[in-house]
Amino acid sequence: MALPAQTDVAIVGAGFGGLGMAIRLKGEGRDDFVVLERAADIGGTWWANSYPGCQCDIPSNLYSFSFAPKSDWDRAYPMQQQILDYLRDCARRFGVMPHVHTRTELLDAAWDADGERWELETSAGRLSARVLVAAPGLLSEPSTPQLPGLDRFQGATFHTAMWNAEHDLSGERVAVIGTGASAIQVVPNIRERVARLSVFQRTPPWVLPHGDHPVRPAMRRLYERIPTLQRLSRAAIYGLRESLALGMTREPRLLKGPELLARAHLRRHVRDPELRRRLTPDYGFGCKRVVPSNEWYPAITAPNVEVVTAGIADVRERSIVDNDGTEHDLDTIIFATGFSPSDPPIGRRLRGHGGRTLSETWDGSPQAYLGTTVSGFPNLFLLYGPNLNLGHSSIVYMLESQIQYVSSALHAMSERGLGAVEVRPEAQAAFNEEVQERLAGSVWNAGGCSSWYLDRHGRNSIQWPGFTFEYRRRTRHFDVASYELSPRVAAQEAAPAY
Repeated sequence: MALPAQTDVAIVGAGFGGLGMAIRLKGEGRDDFVVLERAADIGGTWWANSYPGCQCDIPSNLYSFSFAPKSDWDRAYPMQQQILDYLRDCARRFGVMPHVHTRTELLDAAWDADGERWELETSAGRLSARVLVAAPGLLSEPSTPQLPGLDRFQGATFHTAMWNAEHDLSGERVAVIGTGASAIQVVPNIRERVARLSVFQRTPPWVLPHGDHPVRPAMRRLYERIPTLQRLSRAAIYGLRESLALGMTREPRLLKGPELLARAHLRRHVRDPELRRRLTPDYGFGCKRVVPSNEWYPAITAPNVEVVTAGIADVRERSIVDNDGTEHDLDTIIFATGFSPSDPPIGRRLRGHGGRTLSETWDGSPQAYLGTTVSGFPNLFLLYGPNLNLGHSSIVYMLESQIQYVSSALHAMSERGLGAVEVRPEAQAAFNEEVQERLAGSVWNAGGCSSWYLDRHGRNSIQWPGFTFEYRRRTRHFDVASYELSPRVAAQEAAPAY
């Protein structure tokens, strides 16, 4: 399917955000839009991350679109493949697949002030769009550390987000670098296949018992026959999750209960006092991402697994030497080292006023108004933008709030005959000042850890500092007063009525 020469709305990314935006446009009777996806299929992070054991840590009844409940989740916490199947089903069911262009990467996007349009260059050709919605996902670009000597290593290397399914780990000596969420899921799922597994830990995570369990067929039938029952389940899960926000953002002492549960979980599974000491975090509960798992501690205490906490001094042709001088012979290195959310690659490809890129504007410390619009970049809307990540609930809820805000903005542009909207610098500055003030006492800023929530300037440009329902209230309507409004240029075709 060829890319059109122009469109009203161009959406970059076909994960939850991009597909949700497309479904909203389609539901409003609008067909003049495209979805650009660089991968071979839709699904975003749930297509890219296919490593063994990949699973969402938000319950399935909450980790889905509110307008598209799924009655037949087979687990309380969904696995990667079922989430991917759900997104594919939503895209087909709501008729947005004809608008999706896969294997189409955004290479450059420049704002044309005279024409009041975004001029896009993609791997499939050029495209002009009145509005650009960037939904690449926060966790979309893998981060691989520059280890000394890594280029000498003669074995296989890959990141969990770019899993090499063709590489057989059976009988190999394997290193997993990192002990975050992906490592905690991967290690138990490969441990029995490998001969020896070395897990290199820089900072231990807080790990809670996992509440996952199969959803009985009888319950699935009930959800299908009585949809209200599933909506009640979703509401209950949402309420319980939301209660954690108070402890994370305002009163960290309220997290003492979950911390004690995590400590008991560690004591129960790790009998060796020295190993237990090395696995006990020295920072506040919630400062880094808390991960649920019933399999992590049993896996790393297995006879063929060692936890290395001495750090990495050198990588050799077939080994890693730690800072204690111990050499660990290896066949494969797996990086479970997360992503680079504060310097997204798309930022280097979006050019606003004067050709200045978003990356240059942010300088490693992303800021936006309501996590959605950026001064200097008219008609650009970010989904899952700065300071919208959550430590307690479902990002899908936040994305739906943003989608409502973007839809309201498009309606306002049509009703007022506007060619461009751009957030006022003072509105953006005031919002970000408020966010940073509220984050100052949060567990992410004051919990005593170094995490990916803090950018290279030490500023928390990732987390949302409050309740999700508060964000939904603030994004229910497009607040015209916070924006500079430009009338539609005479030469421009009449905008569609939304």
